Amino acid sequence: MATMNISLPDEMKAHVEAQIATGRYANASDYIRSLVRRHQGDVDSLRTLIDEGEASGWSDRTPREAFAEAKKRFHSE
Repeated sequence: MATMNISLPDEMKAHVEAQIATGRYANASDYIRSLVRRHQGDVDSLRTLIDEGEASGWSDRTPREAFAEAKKRFHSE
């Protein structure tokens, strides 16, 4: 496993330490790995949604209608 050193402002460092104190994470590395995994998943999901949108073609809906439908779809998941 590779090693990476990072610098954080005091507030962020305190946040990381608070997360570790909950017992959910063993150490700072464990917490950061969790954040990176979550981000990777978010990026993959966004790419899938973009691909679906492009594949769906043009729509007769207004942007407001399309947004309302997407919002309903997102909140139903």
